[in-house]
Amino acid sequence: MYCLFVTDYFTRTPRKLSAFRSFASVELFHFNVPDDTVVAVWNLITFKEQGGTFGDSCPDRNVTVYFRSGAPPVINPLQTRFPRDTIVPGSFAITLTWTLPNRTTGVFNVTSPLPGDWFLAAHLPKDEGKISVKGLSEECQYLFQPQLIVQRLIGISVLYPGYYIDQMIPDHNRSVLYKVFIPNYISKVRVQLANCSTRNRSTETCPILLKIRARAPPLHNSTSQDCRGGSTCVLQTPLPSWEQWYYILVERSLGNADVYFRIGVQVKDCSKPSASKGASSGMALNMPQSFGAAMPFSLTETLPAAGLPSLSQNGSDRGPTLAPEDTITYLAPASDTNKCWPIRPTLRNELDTFSVHFYIFFGPNISVPPDRAAIFAINLMPVLDSGGVLNLELKLNASSVKGENITVFGCLNHGMPLSLSDNSTIKCESESIGGFMLSVNATSNITKLRILTPQTGTWYLSLRSPVRH
Repeated sequence: MYCLFVTDYFTRTPRKLSAFRSFASVELFHFNVPDDTVVAVWNLITFKEQGGTFGDSCPDRNVTVYFRSGAPPVINPLQTRFPRDTIVPGSFAITLTWTLPNRTTGVFNVTSPLPGDWFLAAHLPKDEGKISVKGLSEECQYLFQPQLIVQRLIGISVLYPGYYIDQMIPDHNRSVLYKVFIPNYISKVRVQLANCSTRNRSTETCPILLKIRARAPPLHNSTSQDCRGGSTCVLQTPLPSWEQWYYILVERSLGNADVYFRIGVQVKDCSKPSASKGASSGMALNMPQSFGAAMPFSLTETLPAAGLPSLSQNGSDRGPTLAPEDTITYLAPASDTNKCWPIRPTLRNELDTFSVHFYIFFGPNISVPPDRAAIFAINLMPVLDSGGVLNLELKLNASSVKGENITVFGCLNHGMPLSLSDNSTIKCESESIGGFMLSVNATSNITKLRILTPQTGTWYLSLRSPVRH
């Protein structure tokens, strides 16, 4: 299957910029980057006006523009110091200088941008504090208009977990792109490429490079695996982000030859704990038994094979020579011995226009079992919850530890929870997921965390008290 490029164009109405005094001085623009976008180009147009005409005599004042995906950028040109328990997410920033007397333009390119919400913020430099008398001259106005041009792919081949298909890269193409959807409760993604050959002849080395990335097509620094070591190649992604598309790029390094291979995706499904574990989890977390099961369905029950070609239940006897037509082999998802722990929902309560409080069901006091993590989900709604501050506070009930040296660790992660399964090492990050750590003990029983303008979507708080031997 061949992909086609489609170009989309988006623009916003020009707005008058102000000198920076506070965040209220900033003009904020919102764009939505479509899925499967390979290039996004922002054209940044700034022009002067004075008295309804071109402001050729207006002084040149640089314009600062900030970019961020997922949430509005944090604007701090005055270098204000935040409290030590505050997380300030990073963003891109560029400065536009004037190339013409009354007009200037700038360009900001992003290759394989993350899809969804993108926010731009723009302002003039800090006011110099000069005093002028109104009415003696027309006021200079600086107007800013961003435009977005995206080039996206249509017709990307979709892989289904557990299904292996025969594919090829013709000699006139350098690569082929696939995508696979990873639902909730998946602990590992495994991309396997086998039966690699050129011109229907098996070769000891496979001239292919595998790359994988969540949410957008891979970049040069994405997770990769060189397959030249043999005809079979495996690329694994532990702890993938949930409810996201993963993009798989198959690049070849050998020219002037068709490359044949079989590719498939296997996942580890941790969504089906035993009934006894589900019941004990519910009791340990002070929850009704109905909240004790992580998920009532396994991945094999949620991914029907309807509409797919006829399946071969056993592809292990296939020789190195591939049939001319595409064939599909199905292998059931592997179950993960480390079962997903129950994830407790939170209740959203909108206190007023600008404040939202998340309540824990059957809380606020909770029990953290010694042998597993207690996990809670906080869902921030797109756009509506953008631009605020996520405040999190943990407090240890010192009377419940009875003089023991107990420490409760917490991880706050976006996209999927980290269950803190290793007692010897407490980490809140993985190769693909960032996170923030908190801890409380009998000596310091309260901790706070503030995240300025957090990304929207689902945040997971994992609490665990490791067993000391």
